Parts: sequence; structure tokens; C-alpha cells
Amino acid sequence: MQYVRLKEAMKDFTVFSLRDIRRVDPGFYRARLNEWQEKGYIKKIIKGHYLFSDVEMDEHALFEIANRIYHPSYVSFEMALSYHHLIPESPYVITSVSTRRTYRFSTPVGEFHYRTLKPDLFFGYELVPFRNRQVKVAGIEKAVLDYFYGNPALRKEPDFASLRIDPDVFHERIDREKLLSQLERFAQKTLDRRVRLFIKWMEHA
Repeated sequence: MQYVRLKEAMKDFTVFSLRDIRRVDPGFYRARLNEWQEKGYIKKIIKGHYLFSDVEMDEHALFEIANRIYHPSYVSFEMALSYHHLIPESPYVITSVSTRRTYRFSTPVGEFHYRTLKPDLFFGYELVPFRNRQVKVAGIEKAVLDYFYGNPALRKEPDFASLRIDPDVFHERIDREKLLSQLERFAQKTLDRRVRLFIKWMEHA
């Protein structure tokens, strides 16, 4: 396969794998990837996953990379809270949840961290359109619940205040009924109590 053909075949992918290439060219010679890296045409993200050196990198591109290099997963925690404008800052680490074990990748384009979630709690994500594809990001309610689930030390008002959740965005965009319905699916009394205390605190924030 010539590089021009690869560029055309993978034009809709932010990140592509050796498997993706071999769907187009089953006889593809892997050594070509090393050659193209040396020429600066492509960059290796992790073993077996690459991107074109001239790809335009933005938030959605990072989300697609996060989804694809560790599957199944969807973006959540601080990154999803930031995406939904609940918190003011954009985190350095792109944190996702996955049914697989906790893992972290340090790559040329960013840090990707994956937190383990039980299979029956792998829900509540949205499919966000991006470059003729879709990326999985926690819905605003599920982002809040995942964060509380993964941070059991969040128990009291000073803990809630430290999150710096924007009260206007919270009240305008959070569907209270949906939040509580999803909370029930966790079936954890301590989580239920902590989230309800947080909701009550947000009413006066």
C-alpha cells in the first residue's frame, strides 16, 4: 500500500489501527508503518494505533482516541464534567470508564486514564457526532454519578464546594428525574445518600 492510498482510506479516522489498515489491504506489510513514522507522516499513539501527523487535534479528536485505544469505554469524570460546562477548567488527563481493568496511557497527544466500572453500570453515555463518526461521552447526569461513584470521599459540604460545580448550569441542564433514576441503578445506599446530599446542597449554592 502506498501512503497516498492509506491517507484516503483512513481519512475519516482520527486514530487508526493496524487492523483497520488490513481491512483495506489484507496483505499490508507492517514495516511500512515504521518507514512512515521515520518520515514524519504518522505518529504512534500506543502499540498498534496511529494518527496522521497533520491531524487537527481538538477535544472531540481526543475523545475519539480515548474511545478507540481502550474498548469498551466512554469519556467521563472530570473531562465529561468539563465538556458539559459543569466545571470551569479543562482537565489535563482524559478520564474514561471501562468494564476492563484500570489502566493509563501516556501518549504524544495526552494522558488517557481508564477507571473500572461494572458491566451493569456501563450506561448513560451519549453518541456525539464527529467527522462522520460518533464518540461516546457520559451524559451530564451520568458524568456526575460516575464522579461520585469513583470518589467515595465526597461526603460533606466542603467536599461538594471543592468541585466548583456551576450552579446555573446544574439547575438549567440537569434532569433531576433522570439523575435519580440512574442513581437507583447503582443500588448503593451510601452513594444514594451522598448524591442526594449533594443535590440538596446545590439547591442553595
